[in-house]
Amino acid sequence: MNEQQAVDFAEKYLSDIISFFGENITVTSKAEDDIIELYVESSELNSILIGRNAETLRSLQYIVSTALRNKDAALTRVNVDVADYKKQHEEKVAEKARGWIEEVRSTGNSYIARINAADRRIVHHVAQEYDDIQTFSEGEGRDRHVIIAQKSS
Repeated sequence: MNEQQAVDFAEKYLSDIISFFGENITVTSKAEDDIIELYVESSELNSILIGRNAETLRSLQYIVSTALRNKDAALTRVNVDVADYKKQHEEKVAEKARGWIEEVRSTGNSYIARINAADRRIVHHVAQEYDDIQTFSEGEGRDRHVIIAQKSS
């Protein structure tokens, strides 16, 4: 299965899953940086499709990705967003990260944030905007966390 076939398959597969909820919601797709981006428009099902702490959203990504791997698709990494939830969440995490960085700058003390992998990635990215700040992740599995520190320390 080539890249375009993988994108088309992923879009139809997610649409079929959503149709089990009795809704006919538009799913759009594109491939970007070897990742299939699937966008589900806003509907009455937003809270169900996103789930608590976006667990359902991550599960949908996993299911679609697994189906692609089983089909030996050229692309298997999938990002699902429902009604711009991820975009809004990313902006909130980035704002929190800037606050944590300012706290580290003013106090000189390191800050430990116990957040999931996707949110840690956002913090690392935001920290790159600051010359005097460094970030690194420590720990294993669910105990993994990001540490924000001044470069001089």
